[in-house]
Amino acid sequence: MSLIHLLLFPGGLFLLLVGLLYQWLDRKLVARYQNRIGPRLFQPLADTVKLLAKEEIVPHGVHRGLFVILPVIGLASALTAALYVPMVGFAPAYSFNGDLIVTVYLLSVLTLALGLAGANTLDRFSLVGATRTLTQLFSYEAPFLLALLGPSLIVGTWQIGEINAYAAKNLWLIVTQPIGFVVALVGLMGKLELPPFDAPEAETEIVSGAMTEYSGRGYAIFRLGKDVELVIGLTLVAAFYLGGLSNPLEFILKTLAILLVMAGLQSLFARLRIDQTVGLWWRLGALLALIQLLIILVVKVAL
Repeated sequence: MSLIHLLLFPGGLFLLLVGLLYQWLDRKLVARYQNRIGPRLFQPLADTVKLLAKEEIVPHGVHRGLFVILPVIGLASALTAALYVPMVGFAPAYSFNGDLIVTVYLLSVLTLALGLAGANTLDRFSLVGATRTLTQLFSYEAPFLLALLGPSLIVGTWQIGEINAYAAKNLWLIVTQPIGFVVALVGLMGKLELPPFDAPEAETEIVSGAMTEYSGRGYAIFRLGKDVELVIGLTLVAAFYLGGLSNPLEFILKTLAILLVMAGLQSLFARLRIDQTVGLWWRLGALLALIQLLIILVVKVAL
């Protein structure tokens, strides 16, 4: 039964399928915003199956062990982070005080693995992509974490399950902490390297960034890791700022609402240069998040 729980609902295989579904929804929404038809429902699954069946070519001059294991580490870290969040509106599979910090950093392992994968090759496009990936990670990690700490300060715990339960019984925190919600939303897009923050994998400049030398299984696993991270990120933002998640219907409605906004932002803005992405948000995002935390502390002391 434990193996079934890990693999099936709401375990690993289920989460991979949900990740593919949300990838399709994101691509479909962006396409409709741009007056295009977009992919069919089965397209992400078909792409994944095709890549997994392809031969994986290991380029000359790389460390073969790192080249093969880094995608697996990234996906495994994202799947592990799912243990601590209220997936599909159910209570977290495992919970402890401080699991919020662990979850955020588990989500960062995928980006670190991408950066190391690009730096492991001799290809100049991969090296440039790896540099951009790691630079953007440091710029978006702190604001995203600070935005999630706002609700935790209100509740008085760093345990995701307790914050979710508090949010479900009280006023939506997006009303009292709108700055934190905006910072969390933009920070999530930056972590996932979604437009307009997709400079690390800009296909018109550096082919596919850090993943340029990857093909077959490695590329598919990296893409699956990003799909899983998208679902977990949407779950965290919805649980903290949109009144918590207590059942599957709430999960679907609230995460899709956030995805709708994210798709709109992807369609509205052109790609930012890496210096614009890093320089602007590192100062502005962190500053806004700190202002929000300061307001929370002042209000708590006053009350």
